[in-house]
Amino acid sequence: MHKYKRKIIVLVFFLVISVQGFTQCAMCRAVLESEEGQGAAKGINDGIVYLMAFPYILIAGIGYFIYRKFYRKKPELNK
Repeated sequence: MHKYKRKIIVLVFFLVISVQGFTQCAMCRAVLESEEGQGAAKGINDGIVYLMAFPYILIAGIGYFIYRKFYRKKPELNK
């Protein structure tokens, strides 16, 4: 069981830590690069990353509940 806890902690760590990336489409990038200061471009980029994270969080939660349902400890019957 200890091995599974470590794997889950590592998985959660990598899902929580975000790496700054350029996740904009070409049209958005062209419009936002023409702006001075790049404040809106950074905001749009952060918004895209947040929107991308929620489906992964939902799938992980559903997977966790399915795991708990199938691997629940069954009570032992006293004979």
